[in-house]
Amino acid sequence: MTVVQNKIEPIGIAADHGGFVLKEYLIKALREAGNAVIDFGNKELIPSDDYPDYVIPLAKAVADGTISRGIAICGSGVGACIVANKVPGVRACLIHEEFSAQQGVEDDDMNLICLGGRVIDNVLALKLIMIFLDAKFVDIERHTRRLAKITKLETIQMLK
Repeated sequence: MTVVQNKIEPIGIAADHGGFVLKEYLIKALREAGNAVIDFGNKELIPSDDYPDYVIPLAKAVADGTISRGIAICGSGVGACIVANKVPGVRACLIHEEFSAQQGVEDDDMNLICLGGRVIDNVLALKLIMIFLDAKFVDIERHTRRLAKITKLETIQMLK
């Protein structure tokens, strides 16, 4: 697969032990393609680590605009997705197929993709990441209306 440089930089990435090997592969492939990648950890394989320790800082960086897009990886991708979506401003989705990697950005302005390091192989993961990074939000009324409802819910939750 040929990897082309994306226009979204820097990219953030985080993984626990379940996604560590895939994270290391993706960092190398993305950097070789000329992308700036910030590694939020874990920086070493520790079988007893916890995905929230790495995904929360990644999600906060996405939410505050430090990075434009993020990649979170755990064993299944489910836990990473749950914790990332607890951070207001993050729209994270568990993606294991091509359609949703693109549609999630185009329709829902997904800004953080979650992958299962024990679920998909390196080649598919890289392909999904490139689709995610190349996709652009389609700024039309129905999409912005839906996102406004999500933002309102996040604001209400923060006030409680």
